[in-house]
Amino acid sequence: MSKFKTELFLYHFYYREYLKFKISTIKWFRLNIFRKFAYIIIQTTIMPLISKKGLLMPESPIRKLVPFAEDAKKRGTKVFHLNIGQPDIKTPKIALDAVKNNDIKTLAYARSEGSEEYRNKLVHYYKKHKIDVTSDNIVVTTGGSEALLFTIGSITDPGDEIIIPEPFYANYNGFSTASGVTVIPVISKIEDNFALPKIEDFEKLITSKTKAILICNPGNPTGYLYSKEEIQKLKEIVLKHDLFLIADEVYREFTYDGLQHTSVMAIKGLEQNSIIIDSVSKRYSMCGARIGCIVSKNSDFINTAIKFAQARLSPPTYALIASEAALDTPQKYFDDVKEEYVERRNTLIAELNKIKGVKVANPKGAFYCVAELPIKDSDHFAQWILEKFNYNNETIMVAPASGFYSTPGEGKNQIRMAYVLNKIDLIRSVEILGEALKQYNS
Repeated sequence: MSKFKTELFLYHFYYREYLKFKISTIKWFRLNIFRKFAYIIIQTTIMPLISKKGLLMPESPIRKLVPFAEDAKKRGTKVFHLNIGQPDIKTPKIALDAVKNNDIKTLAYARSEGSEEYRNKLVHYYKKHKIDVTSDNIVVTTGGSEALLFTIGSITDPGDEIIIPEPFYANYNGFSTASGVTVIPVISKIEDNFALPKIEDFEKLITSKTKAILICNPGNPTGYLYSKEEIQKLKEIVLKHDLFLIADEVYREFTYDGLQHTSVMAIKGLEQNSIIIDSVSKRYSMCGARIGCIVSKNSDFINTAIKFAQARLSPPTYALIASEAALDTPQKYFDDVKEEYVERRNTLIAELNKIKGVKVANPKGAFYCVAELPIKDSDHFAQWILEKFNYNNETIMVAPASGFYSTPGEGKNQIRMAYVLNKIDLIRSVEILGEALKQYNS
């Protein structure tokens, strides 16, 4: 093995260990004690190397603890899943029937940008939400995740930057890393209920490499709902600096307390700067369908995104059929679901506020909340709950909030909780959390 390859491997090894354990400077130098020994091993071993990008790819705070949850279940412990936004709400029957009753003889490719029928029906859906677009402004994707990947790939080059208020949806880090793009965070605080930071905080972060501002509205993981005034402020800054404003609006239907959602594409003057990321996953409780879309009136952007869509051929055909049928879901379905989520939110927040030392933001949309706990390391705590703790043979799974930040050290004492369980299970889950904190801190 060449000296260059040896050095490269050692760089990967040390950097991986640094990322994995966030080791201190002292421990870093101690690790170098093994350098000479590592040389001997490596120089007598031929092995391929993982890419730097692959090593930098972050683990999901939502899914990385799954093995510990599965082990707990094998031990006979019941696990309440508060870690993932998988609603227990039933998928609309009309969507499921569209697949069950279909008599397709050959399951062929769909169009790369999605079927014309589905995109035309989406046009009518968006008009109900004061978003005036045509089918040519829409590219259907395999979930909202692919919509984000196509978007980042279409507007950035390696080394470019995207500004994102944090905490943010954890996979924004992953999507950016996959594209060689740097996330520039602007921190929102739990003390302010995670409101939009001051515009001055955005402006001082803008450089020649900045390509976009990305928001999630309503927000995952915070449940924060951006007001029309806040969207207007973002409009001013993106127009001033010629940036894209990307809005992840997959939770559009879920707004509470009489508040209304404002889409970036409902704001006049943003036609060439705004991009919507959307998905059927949470709207219709169809997470497994993996159908999303990109919406924009910027034809250059859409034409570029279509090239990415062509490269992956097409979205899944049966899922397109189900998603098209889901658009005929009656309004009562959403009214009932929203009412249920409001009750769940109120239940979860009330129960969390009973635990001494816990601070929680009050979400105005989506179905998540961020809670600050009287602990130092939520990653360790979340694993400990699954690995070492149970309360009457039951435990909970939560998402450590540090994975929703890109600023080192932020969110270390916070967790994200998804109120996608029924109220009885939520009450029980918080009771378990309270007992866990007592034991953990003692």
